[in-house]
Amino acid sequence: MKKIQYCFLIVVLLASVRGNVKGTPPDEGMWLPLLISQNFSEMQRLGLKLTPEQIYSINQSSLKDAIVHFGGGCTGEIISPEGLLLTNHHCGYGQIQSHSTVENDYLTNGFWAKSKKEELPNEGLVVSFLERIEDVTERVKRQLSDDMSEIERQQKLQTQIIPQIEKEASQGGKYRAVVKEMYAGSEFYLFVYQDYKDVRLVGAPPESIGKFGGDTDNWMWPRHTGDFTLFRVYMAPDGSPAEYSPNNVPYRSKHYLPISAKGIQKNDFAMIMGYPGRTNRYLTSYEVEQIFEQDNPLRIKLREKRLALMKEDMDADPIIRIKYASKYAAISNYYKYFIGQNKGLRRLRTIEYKREQEQKFMEWVNADPQRKQRYGKIFQEMKEAVEQNRTINPTNIYFREAVLASELLLLAHRLSFTYDKLVSGKKPTQEELEDLKEMAAKIHKDYNYATDIKITSALFQMYEKDIPKEHQPEVFQLIQKKYKGNYKAFFEKTFGASILKDPKKLENFITNFDHKVLEKDPAFKLYLDIRTKVRSVVTTISQNYELTRLKNTRLYIEGLRKMHSNKLFYPDANSTMRLTYGKVLDYKPMDAVHFDYITTIDGIFEKEDPTNPEFIVPSKLAELYKKKDYGRWGSNGTLVTCFITDNDITGGNSGSPVINGEGHLIGVAFDGNWEAMTGDIVFDKELKRTICVDARYVLFIIDKFAGATNILKELDIRY
Repeated sequence: MKKIQYCFLIVVLLASVRGNVKGTPPDEGMWLPLLISQNFSEMQRLGLKLTPEQIYSINQSSLKDAIVHFGGGCTGEIISPEGLLLTNHHCGYGQIQSHSTVENDYLTNGFWAKSKKEELPNEGLVVSFLERIEDVTERVKRQLSDDMSEIERQQKLQTQIIPQIEKEASQGGKYRAVVKEMYAGSEFYLFVYQDYKDVRLVGAPPESIGKFGGDTDNWMWPRHTGDFTLFRVYMAPDGSPAEYSPNNVPYRSKHYLPISAKGIQKNDFAMIMGYPGRTNRYLTSYEVEQIFEQDNPLRIKLREKRLALMKEDMDADPIIRIKYASKYAAISNYYKYFIGQNKGLRRLRTIEYKREQEQKFMEWVNADPQRKQRYGKIFQEMKEAVEQNRTINPTNIYFREAVLASELLLLAHRLSFTYDKLVSGKKPTQEELEDLKEMAAKIHKDYNYATDIKITSALFQMYEKDIPKEHQPEVFQLIQKKYKGNYKAFFEKTFGASILKDPKKLENFITNFDHKVLEKDPAFKLYLDIRTKVRSVVTTISQNYELTRLKNTRLYIEGLRKMHSNKLFYPDANSTMRLTYGKVLDYKPMDAVHFDYITTIDGIFEKEDPTNPEFIVPSKLAELYKKKDYGRWGSNGTLVTCFITDNDITGGNSGSPVINGEGHLIGVAFDGNWEAMTGDIVFDKELKRTICVDARYVLFIIDKFAGATNILKELDIRY
C-alpha cells in the first residue's frame, strides 16, 4: 500500500493465522519453509524421509530451489537438470492461447516441441526463484511505536522502512527483494528472488485433456483432467537471468525433482510447496457476513452476465473464441468459486462459528483488566466499520467488476497511473513507457471491439439499476438524456473516437505521453469522470474501514497467540513460498456418499460426450484406451489420472508439486474441491481436499499420447 487514500483500488492482503496444536490434523497450515523445523517431528511421523535442510537451505541445494513462482499467479517446479518446468495447463493457458491461430490451434490440438529449437518464447512471462527468506521483524519494529496512529504506522512502513530494506537487499537490481507482513503486521520477512524472463513453451496437451471437464468439472471431484503444461527456463551463457535471446541456453538447475512412477496409496505422505495467493482465516463474523450478503452475490451476478455475452461471440466466431479463451476461463474460474463459497458458508454455518469463536475470545479478554483495555474494543470497532463500509461496498464492487470489465476502460485505468504521475509533476521513465506499450499491445492482440461494446453496455445498465443515484457518475444522466438510454450508441461513439481503440495511435501516444492530450480523449475522460465520482463516494469510508481492519486484525491475532500460547501459528497466505503437509486421503462429502482417493482413465470414457465440447475425448486417447496401451505407467489393468490429498492450499498453488517422503514428484496440484470452497476463510479438516493430476498420467500423455520421447529422456524417473 503506497498510499492510504484511494483504498478501493488497493487490495490489502492481511496476514492472519490459524492455530495448530498437538492432536490436531497436520493437514491444516501454510508454513514458511524457513521455520519448517518446528513441524519436523510431525512430518517424520507421517512419512517424511528428508531433513529440514533438504527442504530449505541457503547453503546447499534444496527443494526450495526447484520451486518457482510462475507468472506471478501460479507455481511451477523444475523437473530436469536443463530447466524443464512443469505447471498446470490452466496456468500456461494464456501462453498456449497467445501462440494459437485458427491455422495452428494449439488450444485444440496441443503442442509438443520435438527439439529445443522448436520451443516457443513467451513475451512478458517471468518465473521467480527464491534465493532466501530473512526475518527482519526486529529491524522493522525498532522504527515503529505503539503511539503511532494506524495511518502513521502504514505510511512509515510503506514509504520508509520497507523500501529501504528492499533496496539494500536488491544489491543494485541484481535481485528482486520484497518485505512481507506476517500475522497482520506483527512480524516481517524479507524474500529475495531472482527473476528469469526467457521462458519457452515446450509441451501442452490439447484442452480436451488439459481442460477435460471444463467449467462443469471445475472445483469438482471426481476429476479426470490432465492439467499440466511444460515450459523451459533459459539464461544467458554466463548463467545470469536475461531477456529472450536466441543465444540463451537452458537454465542449469540448482535442484530438480525426480518423478516417482511407483504410484500412491491411501494415507501416503504428501507435501506441497508453492505460492498460495491469499487466505483470510481470521476475518471477523461481520466481514464474513459482508462477503456472504454483498460481495459474492454482486460478483456472481455481474460475472454471469459478462460470461454469457462473451460466450455468444466466442461460439459465433472461431477467431474470437481463441482471442477470448484465456479471459473467459479466468473470469469463469472465480465466478464458480464465489458460488461455491457462498454455498459452503451457508452449509457450514461459518458466520455462526465465527461469532462463537469471538465470544470465547471476549470471555478470555474480560477476565483480565489489562486484556480488556488492549483487546476489548476489537469487535465493536469492526462491527461499526463494516456497517459503514456496506453503504459504499456495492459501488466499489461495481467499479472493479463492471467498469474495469470493459477492456478499453481497463486500458484507461492502467494508463491512469502514468497520467497521475505526470499531473503531479513527475516524469515517467523510459522503462515505464515501454511496459505500457507492452501492456497495451497485449490487450489489443486479443481484443474484439464489438464484444467489448456489448459487454460494457450491458454491465453499465446494471450499474445504473443497482447503484444508488447519488453514487453514480454523471455519464448515466447523459446516456438517458442525449442517447435516450441507448448504451450501445453511447459507447460506440465514445470508444470509436478514442486513441485507446487504435493500437498504432496508442503506441505513438505512449512514446510521447502527454497528459493534456489524454484528458481530451473521450474514453479516458469517461474513465476519469467515473473514477472521480467513485473516489468521492468511497474514499473516506474505505480508508476508515481498511485502517480499522489492519489495526484490529493485528490485535486479534496478538490476543489469540497469547490466549493459546501452546499453539503453533502460521501466517496466512500472501503469495510467498509455503509448505503444507498431509496425506493422500478419500472423503465423505455428505450422508451415504463416499469419494475414493483416485480416479482412473475409465472415468474419462464414462464422462465422454461428443456433443459437449467440455467432454470430447481425443481419438488418439480413445485408441490407447481401447488397446489398454498404458505402457509402464499403468497398473492393475488401468491408468490412474488424478488423486486427492488433505493438503491446505489456495489460489496460487495451481501447478504446485505434490512431493512424497523421499522428495520425489507424485503429482501436480490443480484445484480444490467444491465442498470446501470456504477454505480461504475457515479450514474444514473433514472436507478440504486438494485435487492433483497423477505423475503417471503426465508421463503417459508425454510418452504414449504425444510421443515426445525427447522430453521423456531428460526426466529422472524413479520406480
